[in-house]
Amino acid sequence: MSFKPFRTCREVTALVIAREDRALRLRERAIIRAHFLICQACPIVERQVLGMREALGAWRQYRDGVDEAGGE
Repeated sequence: MSFKPFRTCREVTALVIAREDRALRLRERAIIRAHFLICQACPIVERQVLGMREALGAWRQYRDGVDEAGGE
């Protein structure tokens, strides 16, 4: 695959989501940074993904607390 520094929003969003499951390579991180320089929407998507991660973490803590206490 040849190096294209600027990718589509769809490709960058896929990388942002993939970052939740695995560590990105340097090239992939560079692609995201370069894209964020020219796109206003994709950083918003990144913040939404991070917000979902935080909400899921809070939910897991709540769930685990209920399970340990023998609750519902």
